[in-house]
Amino acid sequence: MTILLLESLHADAEALLATHRPLARAQDPNDPRCDFDTVEAILTRGRGRISEALLLRCPRLRAIARAGVGLDNLDTRAASRLGIPVVFAPGGNAETVAEHTLALVLDVVRGISRQSRAVAEGRWEERARYAGNEIRGLTLGVLGFGNIGQRVARFAHMFGMRVLVLEREGRAVPAPYTGVPLRVLLEEADVLTLHLPLTPATRGFLGPRELDAMKPGAFLVNTARGALVDGPSLRAALASGRLGGFAADVLEVEPPAAGDALLDCDRVVLTPHTASLTMLTYRAMCMSTATNVVAILRGETPDPHSLYRG
Repeated sequence: MTILLLESLHADAEALLATHRPLARAQDPNDPRCDFDTVEAILTRGRGRISEALLLRCPRLRAIARAGVGLDNLDTRAASRLGIPVVFAPGGNAETVAEHTLALVLDVVRGISRQSRAVAEGRWEERARYAGNEIRGLTLGVLGFGNIGQRVARFAHMFGMRVLVLEREGRAVPAPYTGVPLRVLLEEADVLTLHLPLTPATRGFLGPRELDAMKPGAFLVNTARGALVDGPSLRAALASGRLGGFAADVLEVEPPAAGDALLDCDRVVLTPHTASLTMLTYRAMCMSTATNVVAILRGETPDPHSLYRG
């Protein structure tokens, strides 16, 4: 029997898994290097896809897992239909992604990366044209008020920002934050930050209408999923100056294609999907996921919070 890895995990997590079953590695359900008949568990991170086709290739499968939070690269419906437990690490990256989000907010508003490039290129005189701002006193709009969104709101409040949260029926927004309809949030936010899960309902959530409704010169920050934002509309809003700046750890296509307009815009700050890859959090998520997968394979009870309930 084997455990299949679609992507590498932290070395400590791989060592833990290897104490229970030999590890196999493959990237798709047709990989000739893997004996799928022996696979008891499949683990991935953010790129390797656990599809229904892959599930059906593994008759002895007892668990699938993602060492992370979002599950859009796992076919959870097929897994539920087949009675296969889905393990993940909910909340495991909340602190570090919230911290990364605030770093991007500070960077894009103050123009830190832009200034750094100017200095490196010998353009010290750019300081005479500096147009950055401080975030104290600005309004932050939070779309998605889960584990990460709540932490971002707390950090922003500590920096002196006014925080607006998208109100949802039946869910009260705690003080000192203010719940408002989407229209008001878009119109009043100086900085808009995204923390929604990617679902069929949220794909393209920020389209041309929503981007046009934002306050002129506002900043958009995305550390959730790239596909939440309509790509052509985003680039058009930046090109027209309607959007003051864009900072993201995620894009709808990763990595971006050569020649992408985002790469040439000095009001854009991009990081390569690394918000949760800090040494502390990456190891913790991998170890948590591996521990719960091993528990299932041993016939033990995993942490109930690690199981996806649908």
